Amino acid sequence: MKKPSLRSICHLAILVALEVVLNRFLSIQTLFLKIGLSFVPVVMGGMLYGPAGGAVVGGLGDMIGALLFPFGPYHPGFSVCGAVMGAAYGLFMYVPSRRFDNREKLALWPNVIVPVAFNCAVIGLFANTLWVSQLYGSRTYWGWFVYRVPDEIGMAVVKTVIIPFLAPLARRLYKLGYVKNDR
Repeated sequence: MKKPSLRSICHLAILVALEVVLNRFLSIQTLFLKIGLSFVPVVMGGMLYGPAGGAVVGGLGDMIGALLFPFGPYHPGFSVCGAVMGAAYGLFMYVPSRRFDNREKLALWPNVIVPVAFNCAVIGLFANTLWVSQLYGSRTYWGWFVYRVPDEIGMAVVKTVIIPFLAPLARRLYKLGYVKNDR
């Protein structure tokens, strides 16, 4: 793997900052749902820079946001889960330059539904619920699990609808020369 360019590092830093702002300040919290668009920079990092870029944006965005603007006590498991989510998006949605040139579309089934389902079910429900139950022991693991199911289902629908619209944006950024893949 090549050493990343200064341009790539700056783009990833901008995406990390955008993730922090979208997650900490522009999310809507309702009784059962937390609706936000903080996944968009993570997906863009994965689309443009692969699994490593998605992992950097997801993991660092969560860690910096939790340390600078905490909602509660910090648990490193959430940052690890953020990095794994970003890597999953990059693994399934990385768009190398040949796909930009051929104008291939992002297929809904393997490229969008699989990482969204993995992130919402495995990471969001099982792993993040484990960290929440460790931090806040007022309920058991399964009590938190049942409480978090509507949130994850709602966000899975939002992600499945919004992510296909991000591929043309990534293609446009690549065509305009803003993004140069380091691979």
